[in-house]
Amino acid sequence: MYDRFEVSRVLVVAPLRVAEDTWSREADKWDHLKDLRISKVLGSAADRVSALHADADVYVTNRENVSWLVKFYIQQKKGWPFDMLVIDELSSFKSSQAQRFKALKKVRAVTDRVVGLTGTPAGNSLMDLWAEMYLLDRGDRLGPTLTSYRSNYFRPGYGNGVVVYKWEARHGAMQEITKRISDITMSMTAGDYIDLPDQIDSTIEISLSDKAMAAYKDMEREALLQLDGTEITALNAAALTSKLLQIASGFIYDEDHEIKRIHTEKTDALDEIIEASDGPVIVFYTFTADRDHLLEHYKGRAKLLKTDEDIEQWNEGKTDILLAHPASVGYGLNLQDGGHIIVWYGLTWSLEQYSQANARLHRQGQTKPVLVYQLIAKGTADEDVSANLKRKDRTQNALIEVLKDRREKYR
Repeated sequence: MYDRFEVSRVLVVAPLRVAEDTWSREADKWDHLKDLRISKVLGSAADRVSALHADADVYVTNRENVSWLVKFYIQQKKGWPFDMLVIDELSSFKSSQAQRFKALKKVRAVTDRVVGLTGTPAGNSLMDLWAEMYLLDRGDRLGPTLTSYRSNYFRPGYGNGVVVYKWEARHGAMQEITKRISDITMSMTAGDYIDLPDQIDSTIEISLSDKAMAAYKDMEREALLQLDGTEITALNAAALTSKLLQIASGFIYDEDHEIKRIHTEKTDALDEIIEASDGPVIVFYTFTADRDHLLEHYKGRAKLLKTDEDIEQWNEGKTDILLAHPASVGYGLNLQDGGHIIVWYGLTWSLEQYSQANARLHRQGQTKPVLVYQLIAKGTADEDVSANLKRKDRTQNALIEVLKDRREKYR
């Protein structure tokens, strides 16, 4: 911008909390960035319009505002004012059907320079790459449409008749795709540039009481036999597994949809980790019932991560226990100053969310080994989720096969 004058006005699109906090705060830390004028295009419509009219170099907005922003300039008929676009967490634009992708596609031709940043470009599968790369090169390398990309590099895998639930990469597809995008891709690993402390992963196995395990087995048996004679699909597999994970976590909903607590084994294990820890702890939860339970159990000590102030207090060492959902902290947030211990009270199926959430502590500036604990109820779906993450199987195909095997056992 000021060395070679190749760009004059930059738009940064980032996750909300990253747009609110990280870009401006990080810019203040670095000598070569401190003179950049940053305007945050956030808040109400009036606030966003005011921020766009501000005299700045970099305009930062969140992903949810992209459609509004493009529509705003189309209605104004003044032309797209940004000659450079930075997409922080490019993988969040992996769906070509999403409105945010369609909006940026409209202005891509009039944006001279585009940079995408992501730690997980193919977080779920190689299929994710097409939309991301299209925003960079308008289809030059992987094809002008998702259909052409799919036909060139994939073949139908698991499906039901003409409906394909899963596309499998053809032999050699990874190598060919990598070769095609290599000229516009820079792949960097933290270990090559930063001396990071280790990440130490541990599994804490929890034995449920006979009563709790009986409730779990009853639910599993009843649900699987209800599906007898029907195909187990990703949809009903996800619904069943969610119920089983709830019991493994310690609760279930009764007939009136009220929460009924079955056991507290996971909470007891978490108590022990917190008591033995040498610093603050981040706890990742899956269900809102677990969130509410933990807030009550650690009343006065635990705080739910919601605002920039919560992030600041954590990094200043003022929070003992920070509760967060992996989907809300998975991208860009710097939490490494506040602690080095993570506990997964409930796991996510998403390898991308899991990796990104752990990277909030295991990142530049961390001075201690990062300890990551998984609380796993033995003999439950917890083990399936954990195994899925370890083998990096990013589909639910494995889960479907496991449930089919268990149905045969109950038959």
